Amino acid sequence: MGPNVTMRSLETAVPATELRQSEVRDALAAQPDLTRLGKRLISTSFDVSGIERRFSALSEWHGVADGEEPVFFEAGTGRFLHPPTGARNQVYEREATALYERVAAAALEAAEGISAADVTHVITVSCTGFFAPGPDYRIVRSLGLDSSVQRYHLGFMGCYAALPALRQAQTICRADPDAVVLMATVELCTLHVRPSNDPDTIVGSSLFADGAAAAIITGKDLPASTPLLELDHFETVLTPVGEEAMAWRIGDHGFEMVLGTYVPHIIDEHITGALEPLFAHEPELAGLPHRDIEHWAIHPGGRSILDKVEAKLDLTESQLVPARETLRDFGNMSSATVMFVLQRILRSATAGRRERVCAMAFGPGLTVETALLSTLGAPAP
Repeated sequence: MGPNVTMRSLETAVPATELRQSEVRDALAAQPDLTRLGKRLISTSFDVSGIERRFSALSEWHGVADGEEPVFFEAGTGRFLHPPTGARNQVYEREATALYERVAAAALEAAEGISAADVTHVITVSCTGFFAPGPDYRIVRSLGLDSSVQRYHLGFMGCYAALPALRQAQTICRADPDAVVLMATVELCTLHVRPSNDPDTIVGSSLFADGAAAAIITGKDLPASTPLLELDHFETVLTPVGEEAMAWRIGDHGFEMVLGTYVPHIIDEHITGALEPLFAHEPELAGLPHRDIEHWAIHPGGRSILDKVEAKLDLTESQLVPARETLRDFGNMSSATVMFVLQRILRSATAGRRERVCAMAFGPGLTVETALLSTLGAPAP
């Protein structure tokens, strides 16, 4: 089985530009070529999203620096431009690199007893852009990690990808007791927002945001004065339906989201079955009401998804607070989002106690990734 593997630090970051949900709604609704139905869909989707603000790597929302030509959005006219995918990806390379380096450095600094020289593996995650040498390389260079650090990039998996990254980190650490894994995810979803009458595109525009997270994971037994997160078990389940209900494809003018309205219903029908393989690792949990597990880190794919999960699993309102507050304050940042939820849970960990966490994230396939974790509160004073 190998050593117990713990997350020694968990840090998050967002870009500087803050967007109020009403601001983005009004900007999209004011675009030419929208049908009356399109405008109505924009109003409805944004107003029921459960999101109050989001963050974007695009400063153009609030005007651009002197001498720069806008690429995505003219703040003066309120007009969306239609840059090709290559132009969007150039911005991704610059802005994602800055976020990867920033959040990875913060995670390393926050990990007690671990220095740059200790890091043996880097795992990076993203589905909103591509470049090579990639973010894994940039982190090694910017943090001064050893040039022999082993690097992996999980690309284009979608909203659930942070959990496979954590599972891979656990696998590495169980195989090698001296391993120290730096895992980082950055998603710049707003680079792909564009006006449209298409309902899927409108829903995506109402939800998606930019954000980053990073963690240090190891099986080393080190002292800690801050809460830790133990990585216990992971499982993947593909639902029997839903392959066409959620997809992410590369178009000529950005990446194109398919997010069918049927997704919450698929999750509602299959979520209980998706949890069975996870709880099979600990049969004593299998027979308990779901609400008896203290914490639930649900990827807030949207407000309706959280509503379905809460009702189907008969969870308490308070158990959904970390997910709902993450959605409210940051929107859906694709793979980074569940890390924001876990951070909220970890910050509230009770000193001297071990509390269980069930994490879930959903994405194309329809894929349900699950994890059973434990918060290890800081030693009681």
